[in-house]
Amino acid sequence: MKHSIASLFTTLVLASIAATSAIGATDHAGHAGHAGQGDAARPLAIAQAGTAMADGEVRKIDKGQGKITLKHGEIKNLDMPPMTMVFKVKDAALLERVQQGDRVGFTAEKIGGEYTVTGIEARK
Repeated sequence: MKHSIASLFTTLVLASIAATSAIGATDHAGHAGHAGQGDAARPLAIAQAGTAMADGEVRKIDKGQGKITLKHGEIKNLDMPPMTMVFKVKDAALLERVQQGDRVGFTAEKIGGEYTVTGIEARK
């Protein structure tokens, strides 16, 4: 009986490891389409991951503080109504993609208690 339980346990552990490896391989394969596209593909990838992009207009950029002021529409994932407010940016490189006055699509999250832009792209 002990031998059967040990054998069953070993089989379950090995099956679990194999399943985890397969999931990891699928996850990496899903990102292969973004190779070579650089950061420009990141906002689209974020939107596809379940965070809908909100519409806004850049009012001010503060590169020194890593902040951006946006007049924005509703941000559904944050349950936030339209307003003008200052956001931190997750990555300062995001500020290089836009200029004051640009109409933008962006994603934002509450990170560490602060509203933070995680992706942004200028729109025509």
